[in-house]
Parts: sequence; C-alpha cells; structure tokens
Amino acid sequence: MFAIVYKTDGVPICVQVAGVAPDPVVVWSTESGAKAFIDKNGGDSEFQALAVNEQAMEQFAKALGCPVESISIEQYPA
Repeated sequence: MFAIVYKTDGVPICVQVAGVAPDPVVVWSTESGAKAFIDKNGGDSEFQALAVNEQAMEQFAKALGCPVESISIEQYPA
C-alpha cells in the first residue's frame, strides 16, 4: 500500500468520514497508482508516494498529532 504525503511536513492525504477522528489516511494499492494520481493532479513538486509500513505509520501519527493506534486507512478509490 502507498500513501501520498506532503513533501514539506509529511502529512498524509486523508479523507473526511463522519464520526471518525483522525481522518483516515487514503492509500493506493500500488506505487504506480499513487504516482499516477499525483501526476494527474499536477502535484509532483508538492507530494510524494510513500510505502505504508510501521515507520511510515509512526511518521503519519507524528504529523497528524495523534497516537499511531488511532490511525485508520481508506483504499482509493473508495
């Protein structure tokens, strides 16, 4: 799985879901899919695809200001 994060601060792209906090991190099943989404939206300079693993989840938690245990993910497209 791959998430898209801001290059500047590592905050992942999230989706708002009523009653869920923090917002779920959006993931793509392949790196090429995540990169294609970035390219399609002209975000090459601002975003990067990042493999979702234990270290990445810890980085997401730090960037979002929440415990890693509270982070959920949402497959794109949902």
